[in-house]
Amino acid sequence: MGRVNFGVSAFFVFCLLGLSANAKVFNIGSPPGSDITKALLKTFNEACQFPTKSTVLIPKGEYKLGEIEMLGPCKAPIRIALQGTLKADGNAVHNQKWVAFRNINGFKLNGGGVFDGEGNAAWRVNNCHKTEQCKKLPISIRFDYITDGKVRGITSLDAKNFHINVIGAKNLTFEEVRIIAPAESPNTDGIHVGRSDGIKIINSVITTGDDCVSVGDGMKNLLVERVTCGPGHGISVGSLGRYGHEQDVKGIKIINCTLQETDNGIRIKTWPSAACSTSASDIHFENIVLKNVTNPILIDQEYCPWNHCNKAKPSTIKLSNISFKNIRGTSGNKDAVKLLCSKGFPCQNVELGNIDIKYTGADGPATFQCANVSPKIMGTQVPKACSSPVTKPPQ
Repeated sequence: MGRVNFGVSAFFVFCLLGLSANAKVFNIGSPPGSDITKALLKTFNEACQFPTKSTVLIPKGEYKLGEIEMLGPCKAPIRIALQGTLKADGNAVHNQKWVAFRNINGFKLNGGGVFDGEGNAAWRVNNCHKTEQCKKLPISIRFDYITDGKVRGITSLDAKNFHINVIGAKNLTFEEVRIIAPAESPNTDGIHVGRSDGIKIINSVITTGDDCVSVGDGMKNLLVERVTCGPGHGISVGSLGRYGHEQDVKGIKIINCTLQETDNGIRIKTWPSAACSTSASDIHFENIVLKNVTNPILIDQEYCPWNHCNKAKPSTIKLSNISFKNIRGTSGNKDAVKLLCSKGFPCQNVELGNIDIKYTGADGPATFQCANVSPKIMGTQVPKACSSPVTKPPQ
């Protein structure tokens, strides 16, 4: 009987920890309060070389963690079960990353734990939101070249710079992720994705000081669904066109999301005098709820922070097959809809259907502005949709 009871108990322990009974568990073996940088790297490398499924367990408690890179390829699928809280050095401002997962196939990160970037001390010395001539601060968590991965139930708190950055990934899902930083924290994008294919961000909450989700060049097949955003700068495709050798963006779906008290809503932004000529297409925003959102719907092809561009030279980023459908709620200013496309390459095939955005300020009513686009209009339009003459693109 004793053996039976022990087996049942062990089974329930594995279930409570969220671990797989057929995976080898590697515990970091460090007490709470200690610096686990070396222990975690050693444990990860051991698990990565294990011939079958493995789990790296970071138990409950607070731990200090320095800059770390967990690098594959691994011999079998690997899971990081973070149950505790990892705390960065609040005064460390010289590195460009804190935690990096790289070149791993079959990757999971879960366990309900917290990455605490301790960004408050760093924000005071960060002026990247005012000038591009600034010292870059570390991104909290990088996912580079991850294939067939899932990140579930973790929290990123007070990142010094971006919370999460994804590049070169394929089939990577973020689910039930919480991202938290004050509205005044500079450059703390929630999840930035680029040059990847098949990314999903679902059922998550992002409250931060910059874009909740930002989409860089080369992104293909992105789904953002059931995400609550705010405070922050909204959900943005771009900016695009700042650098040479950028890649096309295609297949972006933002659906069933809520934005509340954000500085922007759903937007696409490209630089004038772009350093490249690429395209962004098949971008769809649908079933979006707005709660006192500034600039709720925005295409801005004259995006030019710090005035480091030539606005007289139109953007060469070609935008096409874009839709805004079933967008409803309240605006924080009268400019509810602005579709400001490039006079060199006007937006093509833009659709708007059932837009209902109200503004009650003294300088109202809400407005709808267009430039270099003739959108296809369907259903309700509040404010009343505009029509715009389209400049003929260059041959």
